[in-house]
Amino acid sequence: MKRRDFLKASAVGAAGISLLGFPLPAEAAQSVTLTILHTNDQHSRIDPMPNDGRKYGGMGGMARRATLIEKIRKEQPNVLLLDAGDIWQGTPYFNFFNGELEYKLMSRMQYDAATLGNHDFDNGLQGLQNQLPKATFPFLIANYNFGGTILENRFQPYKVFEKQGLRIGVFGLGIELAGLVSKENYGETQYIDPVPVAQEMVQELRQNQKCDLVICLSHLGYSYKTDKIDDLKLAKQVPGIDLIIGGHTHTFLDEPTVVQNAGGETLVNQVGWSGIFLGRIDFTFNKKNRQKTGVSALVLPVDNPVLTS
Repeated sequence: MKRRDFLKASAVGAAGISLLGFPLPAEAAQSVTLTILHTNDQHSRIDPMPNDGRKYGGMGGMARRATLIEKIRKEQPNVLLLDAGDIWQGTPYFNFFNGELEYKLMSRMQYDAATLGNHDFDNGLQGLQNQLPKATFPFLIANYNFGGTILENRFQPYKVFEKQGLRIGVFGLGIELAGLVSKENYGETQYIDPVPVAQEMVQELRQNQKCDLVICLSHLGYSYKTDKIDDLKLAKQVPGIDLIIGGHTHTFLDEPTVVQNAGGETLVNQVGWSGIFLGRIDFTFNKKNRQKTGVSALVLPVDNPVLTS
């Protein structure tokens, strides 16, 4: 198990509050902890990786992940479980069951929300429509316009969750499908520039929905050397997002990247692919004014030792 605690002072901590992770016992009664668990790019990896000498061999598996998530939920009262897309494609389970098994197992794990990745279109709009009833959690996507397609009005741009008096706004952003997905698979779905969309989402969630924390589920990718929009550029250009949970580039991060912007800072995190790791980020808040007072990050390997420790 890897643990990384952030020792940076944020805008709300400028008056002497140090971000040292979990609150001390004396402070616990006056604070609220919110635990964010997250995955990305699961790619239909139902079973653990083959234990044949490959890197990460024997790790992962949805049953083990479910056990780990259940353990954390028993320890923490305020948990959100989120996914940043590319749930499908990568093992024969997808070829045989067309995504049904993935959605059903994620529903059993009680995912709270996910966004769409490019591979989630691999069976076309009809294939996606067929499997959506198997998911008990919403898919959030703010920068795809499905108007005029069979998926019109099937997705929400954002959702607000409430945990012990805290309001958490979560919205989703998808990558440009042209060039990644066959035109016949996404049809007339329109991609919208994610930067102005994210700005609108922040305004909506902060001002109108009165959210205390804003999270973006992004399938844009962690970082590119070109001008192509990615999570780091988004964090820099759009103040007001507390956390970007990313996907698409299969980036393994030991700890979230801290991006400074005009509004303070944004954390960007991603945990590789295939459910080998489960990301965990704990935010602490002052119970009275609902201001952030701390953050702590963990990277949890999904394997047998972590479940028995």
